[in-house]
Amino acid sequence: MFESLSDRLSGIFDKLTGRGALSENDVNEALREIRRALIEADVALPIVRSFTDKVRHRAVGAEVVKSVTPGQMVVKIVHDQLVEMLGEEGQPIDLNAPAPVAIMMVGLQGSGKTTTTAKIARRFTQRDKRKVLMASLDTRRPAAQEQLKILGEQNDVDTLPIIEGQGPVEIANRAMSAAKLGGYDVVLLDTAGRIHIDEPLMVEMAEVKAAANPHEIILVADSLTGQDAVNLAQNFDERVGITGIALTRMDGDGRGGAALSMQAVTGKPVKLIGTGEKSDALEDFHPKRIADRILGMGDIVSLVEKAAEAIDAEQAAKMAKKMQKGHFDLEDLAEQLKQMEKLGGMSGMMGMLPGVGKMKKQIDAAGLDDKMFKRQIAIIQSMTPTERKKPDLLKASRKKRIASGSGVEVAEVNKLLKMHRQMADMMKKMGKGKGMLGKLMGGMGGGMPDVDPKQLEEMAKSGQMPSGVDLPKGLPGGMPGLGGPGLPPGMPGLPGLGGPKMPGLPGMGKGKKR
Repeated sequence: MFESLSDRLSGIFDKLTGRGALSENDVNEALREIRRALIEADVALPIVRSFTDKVRHRAVGAEVVKSVTPGQMVVKIVHDQLVEMLGEEGQPIDLNAPAPVAIMMVGLQGSGKTTTTAKIARRFTQRDKRKVLMASLDTRRPAAQEQLKILGEQNDVDTLPIIEGQGPVEIANRAMSAAKLGGYDVVLLDTAGRIHIDEPLMVEMAEVKAAANPHEIILVADSLTGQDAVNLAQNFDERVGITGIALTRMDGDGRGGAALSMQAVTGKPVKLIGTGEKSDALEDFHPKRIADRILGMGDIVSLVEKAAEAIDAEQAAKMAKKMQKGHFDLEDLAEQLKQMEKLGGMSGMMGMLPGVGKMKKQIDAAGLDDKMFKRQIAIIQSMTPTERKKPDLLKASRKKRIASGSGVEVAEVNKLLKMHRQMADMMKKMGKGKGMLGKLMGGMGGGMPDVDPKQLEEMAKSGQMPSGVDLPKGLPGGMPGLGGPGLPPGMPGLPGLGGPKMPGLPGMGKGKKR
């Protein structure tokens, strides 16, 4: 979402940080570039003016002039102002109210409202252990109620039975009654949307609000619509009174202006962001972390949290025991590749690592995309169980069969086998408790310890992760690479992106350069 803006700002800051001293003209020139970058990103003009004025006020003062590293100080000021513009602290959906807590979902048709409702319900059920009831109040869009019912079945969340002929207010009253009788903690009311804002829509929203008395009213807005999303938020807030915003399609290639402007213009916090089509592709909105991503500082905290949720601790413990004995077959490699996919694939993980944005051209040239994981998994799945356990059996005829079965060239099979061989050799050398892997093994299977987000954020801002930091040892890494001298033991690994001894993925060499 913020790739273009991030690239622009990175270029501006590289010029600043490369100078020993900064004059007022240098700062003004940089601010003009920042102003252009924000306007091109579709940030609201009043917000751009306010942002650059605040940065200029601080950047031309003694705070920067007397600084040992004035360029870095300007970057910090811009970071702080970005955080302020985005809303200082993240505000999750508030459930601190007498049960059942009613949450009303509003928005235009096509913004992803029903899908987001199901994602929130899934999160409350699985992560927060709440008993959730979903109810569709959309009697206008064909099959809208059936859609929510199917999403409920897919995510093991209860939905209110559909009764033909009932209006939105009747359904809302029935949902609240059913929730009280059924002992539900949360009721999610998925209201009807329109192609555009109209008077009947607003009247309907007001009637549902009066009937259900919701604790939260969440506006679901498509982040790709730019400033229209900001105008939409203002209109809904004036007529209905929203308490927060959920932005969908944040994984798209939009310019990001809606996300940057929304809180500053409306005064309502962005609470959630949708990062994909899957039911678990929903994240809390953390202003500091978003600012870090925009400025290329990475988002180690979110990466750690995502890893803690995605990785199966029991599976990790089994893997740890095998690795300690020096065993690492192709089944294990396939499991590691699947874990990488759960963490958002190559692009998802790389985008959260400090300084990786500047390596984008090299990474693109190496062909490291998410399809690579799928190809490699397909190759392994085309093998027999015996071949996966004993790769030495794979001679020319078998390789040809596997290549044909997985739709790749024999050279791709050879690359995968070479990568596996390098990793297996390293496991044998390091599996006896020496070095990074030994430290990693000590914590695997022991659960996810408490991680201090502030400590992680400070390390991310510094652009490196010191190896001596004893952080999430419970994270099953397994794939060597990320976890060498620059990152703490236990971080999930990317082959070829670690220390000098780490093997590389095809196209990335031996991983000697970070």
